[in-house]
Amino acid sequence: MKRRVKPEPSHHYHFVTGKLAEGLLRETVSNLAKKYPFEFSIGVMPITVAALIAPKWLVRHLNAPPQTTHVIVPGYLASEAAELEENIGKTVIYGPKDCRELATVFGEEVDDVDLSVYDIEIVAEINHAPRMSLADFRQRARELHESGADMIDIGCDPANRCLAIGDYVKQLVDAGLRVSIDTFDPWEANEAARHGASLVLSVNSTNCHEAIDWGVEVVVIPDHPNDKKSFEKTIDFLSKADIRCRLDPILEPIGIGFVDSLLRYAETRRNYPEFETIMGIGNLTELTEVDSAGINFMLLGVCQELGIGSVLTTEVINWARSSVRECDVIRRLVFHSVKNHVPPKHLSGEVVMLRDTSLPSFTSEAIDALASSIKDNNYRVLAENGFIHLLAAKVQLSGSDPMEIFADLMRKPQSENVNREHAFYLGFEMAKAMIALQLGKQYHQDQALDWGFLTVPESSHRLEKSNRRKRQS
Repeated sequence: MKRRVKPEPSHHYHFVTGKLAEGLLRETVSNLAKKYPFEFSIGVMPITVAALIAPKWLVRHLNAPPQTTHVIVPGYLASEAAELEENIGKTVIYGPKDCRELATVFGEEVDDVDLSVYDIEIVAEINHAPRMSLADFRQRARELHESGADMIDIGCDPANRCLAIGDYVKQLVDAGLRVSIDTFDPWEANEAARHGASLVLSVNSTNCHEAIDWGVEVVVIPDHPNDKKSFEKTIDFLSKADIRCRLDPILEPIGIGFVDSLLRYAETRRNYPEFETIMGIGNLTELTEVDSAGINFMLLGVCQELGIGSVLTTEVINWARSSVRECDVIRRLVFHSVKNHVPPKHLSGEVVMLRDTSLPSFTSEAIDALASSIKDNNYRVLAENGFIHLLAAKVQLSGSDPMEIFADLMRKPQSENVNREHAFYLGFEMAKAMIALQLGKQYHQDQALDWGFLTVPESSHRLEKSNRRKRQS
């Protein structure tokens, strides 16, 4: 039932596949056997597509050699591995769904790591919260919490005092959420603290005297980003008043002083190791026109190495709309990376969203062999070597434009079986294939493209229909 195994000369692996993938599997396994010390055999089941193999059916048709030590089955059977092992009497390993990725079975990716541990707190801001109804505000806070936020920050409107700020805070506190308030208005800060907020952002020389009365932790910032003296003076004042502080030297956007601000964080950590530090990473993600995951990864990596214990982020701009979920994944990766002194590679593909972690491909010869082996009129769609390929019995079309491929198909006599349902299905699949080629992603027919943690699984309509036909026959 293991996903990976350490190959040894005494091992004999029996690889299970369907008829269509036989040629590619033999080529892949033969190459692996040259690299790793194991013996093998190939079990070609009397079925066209390996994805349609059912556990009980496999047990009836499996004919592994007596010397077999491990049976490697397609990844589609992963959930059935325990049942298979019990009935087959051999160690069962579920491989990937695509046999081109079989190298992962032999450890070419690191073993699964524990990514449940982290130590960076996520503070998620709801900007201009008082402009929202209490119901909408509560719903948005719940969404951010479910995305991974540890604390919800209520962003106030600098131009208008919110007289009902206590109601906003109480909504979240009563729901069991930790709350911070983002305001320079001493009255709003005091009201928020009185109703259960546990952190006030932010305090400098203009309002530090009032902070003594709030009785909660505060975030200290300089009067201006490069005003070191005001920063130190406010820290000193609040320390003497025994007010708990987090320090924020202020992260500045690219073009405004980004590198200098990073250096200030490093200096602050050296000069004030006894204080907690917070970085407002939203200053960069919201003001950098690029998908936010990469920016968040770099900034949380900086935080982890410097020992910055919390980040403040928001999801206002569309390219940063999943920042909280990104940070929740990333903080686990950077924790593991820094703790174990390893790069954050091959730990998780959850934040590789635009492209894929790897892009194995068929050779032209393999595609030709697959095309010549097809004896039925079911259409197979591939996205390989820069082209979309459409295969069926006596049909082998390829190109970069799905519209042209479909037009070519309609000129063939075999197109008589293409009804409206088929046409829609082929258009849908070829559109996915075209996107995969454009972005450098793997395409698997009847499966969703891999968008990392944003992936929404698709129902495999073609396979479901095939299974229904099998059950009815």
